[in-house]
Amino acid sequence: MNSTNGFIPDWSSAPGDTIADILKDLHLSIEEFAERIGQTADYTRELLDGHATITIAVARRLERVLGASVAFWMSRDYQYREDIRRRAITDQEWLDQLPVSDMINFGWVRPTPHPSEEMPACLKFFGVPTVAAWRQAYGKLHEIVAFRKSPSFDSRPASVAAWLRQGEIEAEAIECGPWDRLRFESSLSSVRSLTRVKEPRHFIPKLQEMCAANGVAVSVVRAPNGCRESGATRFLSSGQALLLLSFRHLSDEQFWFSFFHEAGHLVLHGDKRLFLEGADTLLTTEEQEANDFAARILVPPEFEQAMLRLPIEGRAVIKFARKVGVCPGVVVGQLQHHGKLNYQQLNSLKRRYSWEE
Repeated sequence: MNSTNGFIPDWSSAPGDTIADILKDLHLSIEEFAERIGQTADYTRELLDGHATITIAVARRLERVLGASVAFWMSRDYQYREDIRRRAITDQEWLDQLPVSDMINFGWVRPTPHPSEEMPACLKFFGVPTVAAWRQAYGKLHEIVAFRKSPSFDSRPASVAAWLRQGEIEAEAIECGPWDRLRFESSLSSVRSLTRVKEPRHFIPKLQEMCAANGVAVSVVRAPNGCRESGATRFLSSGQALLLLSFRHLSDEQFWFSFFHEAGHLVLHGDKRLFLEGADTLLTTEEQEANDFAARILVPPEFEQAMLRLPIEGRAVIKFARKVGVCPGVVVGQLQHHGKLNYQQLNSLKRRYSWEE
């Protein structure tokens, strides 16, 4: 009979895993083992699967057949049950951080008949088997959001992850050509003309089509509670990029500036990193470069001085916007950014939108 002296168990695994290892060394089948400990084969399988608790009576039989002490088997089972309990608490804390109500209301996850089914439904949504696997997959995102979190904005990593995941899911349905940075950049002047199209149901499909031709899947996904992001970019593969927008501010000027800002990241910094833009984004060199890129596309440099000399008057802004080929709201946003207008002036020229329920 093999000795278990010096054996260091993995407390996070079921006691049955330890038993199975010893049975393998002893060349004992489940049926033979069941007979030796005086139990049915069905109970023995439950024991090996970790579903059956090891009682003192069972521990004594395990001691007699497998060689470890009663104390060892009782402790082994106790530690395993405690680990399950702790993981259940941690898993519930993870679920509590997710915007489950919004995920259901937005149609990302189907309503569940019982609260106990929410955990499996959310794991399926993320495409991971366990919460531990989710943490491994989204650990870097947690660091990014936690690092830049400010007291003024409640942005939760789990909510941001849900928004990103839905963006990925929707991007999978978009047929894209191969990523071509130069062609994508050259197409942006044509994309700019879409700013003059009034209705999102008209300009978003066209925007997606134009970008997909150059390997960029554009997803417009409503931000759930706890997600303060306006845009994000990342590469789903070497040949396809995701450009995700939340339309969070529900205005044409903010939507288009966010789009061209994210496009700037792909053109200038397309090195497979994740870029997130939100209310509390730090103004790094890369963020400033993306801001400048967006401003140059929306109002080309040759028009900038003429824009800055515009009188504070709606008709002048509208006429200038028509000349440049953008919507008036974009011009108002740029004038506000340059300090030529305060953030309350001429906002009536910005188009406002609402989400269809």
